[in-house]
Amino acid sequence: MTEVPVVRLATPSLGGVLRIVLIVVGCAIALYLLWRVGTVVRLVGISVFLAVALVPVVDSLDRHSRVPRAMVILAVFVVLIAAVIVVGAVVVPSMVREVGQLSDDAPRYARDLRANSTFRHYDNRYHISAKLVHDARTLPQSLGHLAGPLKDVTVSAFSFMGQLITVLALTFLLILRRRENMDMVLSLTGAREERYRRLLLEIENAVAKYVLGNMAISGLATLATWIVLSILGVPYALSLGFVVGFFDLIPLVGATLGAIVVSLATLTVHFPVATLVWIAFIIVWQRFEDYVIQPLVYGRALHVNPLVTIIAVLAGAELLGILGALIAIPTAAAIQIIITDWWSSRAAAQTAPAAAEPGTTGG
Repeated sequence: MTEVPVVRLATPSLGGVLRIVLIVVGCAIALYLLWRVGTVVRLVGISVFLAVALVPVVDSLDRHSRVPRAMVILAVFVVLIAAVIVVGAVVVPSMVREVGQLSDDAPRYARDLRANSTFRHYDNRYHISAKLVHDARTLPQSLGHLAGPLKDVTVSAFSFMGQLITVLALTFLLILRRRENMDMVLSLTGAREERYRRLLLEIENAVAKYVLGNMAISGLATLATWIVLSILGVPYALSLGFVVGFFDLIPLVGATLGAIVVSLATLTVHFPVATLVWIAFIIVWQRFEDYVIQPLVYGRALHVNPLVTIIAVLAGAELLGILGALIAIPTAAAIQIIITDWWSSRAAAQTAPAAAEPGTTGG
């Protein structure tokens, strides 16, 4: 009969207890300080993301021009800010006019819908068309009621401008001193400098390829939407194309949200033919974008698990809103690259002693 080994628990020493207490207190203090400077951490993170995304553009322009690198960075900033201003100046007024036209034409759309016997049967029972006309009529007033909250938003605009200037300044310095900053950080890693340098370059390539590829895909979506809506005769086709392109930047649900907005605009022309054609087009375009354009643009730089993608987008949207949803996938890709590298190095470290054993025993 085998004896069962007795396990005796040793009394923890006073030094061990103090060490655990100090570690817990230190972690609590670090988390509290991190929470207090959460805004700073968020701004630095956004700056790093923008810097990594713009580095390939700046490097390419810097190689093909004799202008100082600082001037190249400033020129890229000016182009980006000007593009945002132009898109806003084009989209916002046209969308306001589109809402007004939709409100004025609502009764005619209701009459067209009631021409269908099936719809008329349900409309007589549930009064659908009357509710639609009422909602469309009150839409401009609803937008007017937003003026009050918009006034409150302008109060916080100064804070936003301060944060924007901070992000641009940090991004400028990160891009300008990229090589020096990278060399300084990697010099602290000692013998593993080459490994971490390769890892940083891989992350930089994946993030930059995603951001630039996402912008290119959104540009194609804008162009395709503009062409289709122009053929259908939908007013403000270019502005609506910008709307689709902007929403297309948002992973997973962005293209669908943009398509819903544009489908409302198609109600103003050739209803319901234009709306049905638009829905058919957007379904085909999304399949074409998912299975043809994205693999060509992204290549093998980004292969994130779909479940991880969904969780990352939801977490990013919860933390930073639309911006968090935009940077969620490249952030997840960077984390995936780090974990893959760590796992590979760990597996290599475990197999190295096993491979050395036959040689040692044979000697």
